[in-house]
Amino acid sequence: MSEENFNTTGWDSQQVRRQAEQKRKKKKKKRGNPILWGLIWLVFVVTASAILAGVGWLLANDLCAFNKTYMEVEVTVEEGDTAADIAKKLKEAGLVEYDWFFRMFSILAKLDEKIESGRVGVGPHTLNTDMDYRALITGLYGRRKTADTVRIMIPEGYTVQQILALLAENKVASLEALTDTAANYVFEDYPFVDNENLGSIQRLEGYLYPDTYEFYVNDNPARALSRFLDNFVARIDEEMMKLIEESGRSLHEILTVASLIEKETDGSDREKIASVIYNRLNNPGFETGGLLQVDAALVYATGHSELTDADKAIDSPYNLYAHKGLPPTPICNPGRTSIWAALTPADTNYYYYVLGNEGKHIYSETYAQHQRVIAGLK
Repeated sequence: MSEENFNTTGWDSQQVRRQAEQKRKKKKKKRGNPILWGLIWLVFVVTASAILAGVGWLLANDLCAFNKTYMEVEVTVEEGDTAADIAKKLKEAGLVEYDWFFRMFSILAKLDEKIESGRVGVGPHTLNTDMDYRALITGLYGRRKTADTVRIMIPEGYTVQQILALLAENKVASLEALTDTAANYVFEDYPFVDNENLGSIQRLEGYLYPDTYEFYVNDNPARALSRFLDNFVARIDEEMMKLIEESGRSLHEILTVASLIEKETDGSDREKIASVIYNRLNNPGFETGGLLQVDAALVYATGHSELTDADKAIDSPYNLYAHKGLPPTPICNPGRTSIWAALTPADTNYYYYVLGNEGKHIYSETYAQHQRVIAGLK
């Protein structure tokens, strides 16, 4: 044999180089055109995003009850029904499109706990396709003890106390049960309700939207009051929420201003009253000193309309003759017109107004002008 046959080191190195070269060629061949692969990946990402966006839109439509033809149906909850059973019934009734998605929402809303606690009652419940997922769950609250219903019109400007009395008078529930629920029940589905500081019905002031409602006689108090809150959510639309955000004030503050307007207006001057309130709030260095001096707030605190000098000296956060700024809560439940006025005040330099002999307010820019107007009315 020649020396080359025994030169295994040289043979091994040549073989290793050949194998490495073959691997590089295979990798190069497998790698293909990088631009083509980039385009394929881009198409895949765009397609997947479009599919996910489309699915998300469909789920959002179902969750929020968008674009549904109005339909009212009766869904019967039976003994032993679970949240999954209810989700299936809602789908069969045409109220939800995706029962599995409603079931996921119901887990977050703790529907199972509400069933166990009896808040979701056995019996038929009248629901409709305008109800979003949360409203559907609220619509299942309470046990329908009787088929009797009562239709009640809640006037604009009614206080929580007046509304509870009206509900009790119409036998929706007892005044004691309604009062306890308004003061102490945790309305967990409504983040704008103060669920931390329980014990006072005033926490619902401003949020019981005035409208015409139909209630069951002997209804569940929480279910009955939730009807108001659901309506409030529906009435405060996106345009209003945008204006609230632009105002730099909270929803609670806007409702408080609206409640003052509701109680002070002569029916035709809501925007002007709003301008007086904001002028005083925004210019505390003016001669009014940041005091709103709204009689209606003091009436709310004292419970009587004939105010005295002694009333104006009481120590109450609703005494706006002594305490600067807004009262701690709204003083009534304002209607849409007053809420809108609180969001779109007139542009004036008015700081004062007084009710004239013809039942209309007369406005003034200074205290001296205001005093002359009052003297002329005597």
